[in-house]
This record gives sequence, structure tokens and C-alpha cells, in this order.
Amino acid sequence: MLITLFYFFIAVVFIQLFYYLGIFGKFAFAKPQEVTPKNIPVSVIVCAKNEEENVKKFVPLLAEQNYPDFEIVLIDDASSDETLEVFEEFEQKYPNIRLVKVENNEAFWGNKKYALTLGIKAAKKEYLLFTDADCYPTSKDWITSMTSQFTESKTIVLGYGGYEKRERSFLNKIIRFETVLTAVQYFSWAKAGLPYMGVGRNLAYKKEEFFNVNGFIDHIQVRSGDDDLFINQAANKSNTTISYNPESFTYSNPKESFKDWFTQKRRHISTAEHYKFFDKFQLGLFFCSQLFFFLSVIVLLAFQFQWIAVVAILATRYTVVWTVIGFSAGKLKEKDIKIWFPIVEIALILTQINIFITNIFSKPVYWK
Repeated sequence: MLITLFYFFIAVVFIQLFYYLGIFGKFAFAKPQEVTPKNIPVSVIVCAKNEEENVKKFVPLLAEQNYPDFEIVLIDDASSDETLEVFEEFEQKYPNIRLVKVENNEAFWGNKKYALTLGIKAAKKEYLLFTDADCYPTSKDWITSMTSQFTESKTIVLGYGGYEKRERSFLNKIIRFETVLTAVQYFSWAKAGLPYMGVGRNLAYKKEEFFNVNGFIDHIQVRSGDDDLFINQAANKSNTTISYNPESFTYSNPKESFKDWFTQKRRHISTAEHYKFFDKFQLGLFFCSQLFFFLSVIVLLAFQFQWIAVVAILATRYTVVWTVIGFSAGKLKEKDIKIWFPIVEIALILTQINIFITNIFSKPVYWK
């Protein structure tokens, strides 16, 4: 029995090494990205529902971008607070702001995709750059950096949306580690020619890509996924690229309680159920390899079976993974998380198991 488990453990480690070296290494060890301004006309699209305080702080940062030709499309999705009033003030203040007011539609009530569709149709520019109402760019050259990766063939650009650092918060370390690991995955698979998702906190594409797949119509019944499900459907090897220059990053305020973050991740994981088969398979295989790696190690070391070999393999795995995570975190300006990697990795796996089980018995809550 233990000898079978030992060989299973070796196989699991090989799978892990394939992911980290064969796939994730494509991003981790990539050269720094050059930014060559394209100055193409851009519509920055922000959809908000009850985000009064956030839009007060962050819309001015968008309006003050160093870019020659852009508009900002602000979408108020039937907010019940003062979001619309704040948007109307900005519309008067900034000449390049366009306001879209969304009223509740019985067929699409509370569906962010409906609101975004109206905003996309209202946009006057051919290139669209998306961020969330609770996000802000790291520099005044965010638009320049993101759009610099567009080419004649590359009409979808996947960006990085991180979370602010909170001192002395273990939850914050888990959130930021999970965000980095997710970015490493979708950046790496995109570099491998198999893009499968992006994040609405920082995403750009040409308007024609939206209409080529009839917008969100194929997954309009799924309440989330205006970013990752769209990319899962529209992106391919030929039309997709990534942007990881630090000036292209956006940041958001992280959740302050485990309950709020847990609820957020439940929505994200439930959306992944609608990915293409291969994407669900590779994500599932990666997670299972992580889980079975730890379970195998615990059992083998508990019985001290081939413990010298197990420890050597364990050390090899951690050296490789720590190196890949370290280089990736450095590119994403999240270097401090690599120090906590062994601990937060285990915490994240336990949380994901909890989420899977919880989602089986109840449905997550979606757009506000």
C-alpha cells in the first residue's frame, strides 16, 4: 500500500513540476516588457452599482490619465445610493466622460452583463479598456501601457489587477498570494497559446471581439463571468496577449474579513464551472496535484516510508515552486508574499476545499 502511495507521490510531483516549470515558467522567466505607445483611440469602461465612495476617489484618477485620445464611459447600474449623482457631477467636470444610466430590466434585473452591454454599445472608440469601480491604476500611464500591447492581430490584452497590501494581516497575504497565483496561471497559459480567462479589474479588447461572439449572450444566464467567461469564449492563440509592465497594473481595496473574501471566491469558483472542458481539466488537475501532494507527504512521513527520498523530493518541489513564485511575484511587485508562500499555500488549499463543499449545498450571491 505504501509503495503504491510513494509512486503516486512521485507522479503528483512530476505533474506539479510540469505546471511550474513547463507552463508557469513561461511567465516567471519572461523578459521585462517594453512599452511602445500606440496612441489609439480608447474607451475606458467602468460599471458601478452602489459604489458612491469608490467612484469619488477613483474616477478622477482615470480622468487624469496621460493619454491623447480617450473617453470614460461611466455606467450606473440602477444604484440606490448617490453613485449616479456623483457620475453626473463628473460628467459636468470632465468633457471626455460619457454617462450611461441603466434602469432595472425585468429580464436582466441585477445582471452586470446587461449594464456592460449598454456601456459597450455607447462607447465611441474601437478599443475598450475595462476596470472596476473599486479599482485604481498605479500610474497616469496605465492606458498607454495596456494599449501598447495591441497589434493588428492581438486584439485582446489581459492585465494584472492586484490588491493593496495590509500590514499584519494574514488574510491579506492569502488574498494577495491567491491573486498572484491566478495571474501567473492565466498569463502563462496565454503565453502558451491557450488563454482561458482575464479579470475585469484590468482587461482590454477591441470592440469587434465583443460582437464576434455576440457579446455575453451565450452565458447571459450566468450572473458572473463578464470577464473570465467572455475571455474563455473569445480569446485564442492568435488574438490574445498579456500586459505585465508595472505601469499597467490596477489595484483594489482587499476584503477585510474572511467571510467577505470567502463569499467573493465562491462566486469566482462557481463561474469556472462554465469554462471549456480543457480549461476546467487543467485547473482541476493543478488543484488536485496540490492537494494530493500534501496528503501523500503527510502519510508517507507519518509512517517514515522512504523518508529520505520523500524529503529530497519535497525539497526539490519547494525549491522549484518557490523560485517560480518568487520570479513571478517580483514581476507583479508582490515580492513579500514569497516569504509566506509555504504557509499561505496550505491555507489557500484548505479554503478552496471549503468553497467547493459549500457551493455544492448553496448558491453564491452575485452582483449587488
